[in-house]
Amino acid sequence: MPNTYRGEISADLGGRRRTLVLTLGALAELESAFGASDLMALAERFGTGRLSARDLVRIIAAGLRGAGETVADDEVAAMTVDGGAAGYVRVAADLIAATFDGTPIGEP
Repeated sequence: MPNTYRGEISADLGGRRRTLVLTLGALAELESAFGASDLMALAERFGTGRLSARDLVRIIAAGLRGAGETVADDEVAAMTVDGGAAGYVRVAADLIAATFDGTPIGEP
C-alpha cells in the first residue's frame, strides 16, 4: 500500500501492482534527462502537458527506481498497462501530482 504522505502511488505495470515515488534522487535524474536546471524548470516542463512516449518511460522508470526497483528504462518501455497510451499518461500524471501536491514550487 503506497504512503501518500511520501508522494507514493501504486499502479499496475507489467502485470503486477507496483509502487512508484519520485524521491529527490529520482527528481535529480529527471532534471538531467529533461535538461531542466532546477525543480521549478522541471515542474514547468511537466505543466505543459506535452509529454512524449519517451518522457512517460523516463518518468515512470524514475518513479519505480525511487521506490527501490532495479529497472532500466527499456524494461519499463516494454511493460504493459491497462488503457494503453492513456494508461501510461494516467500513471505519470498521478505520480507528478503526488510529488508536487498541486502546490506551485516555491510556495509554502
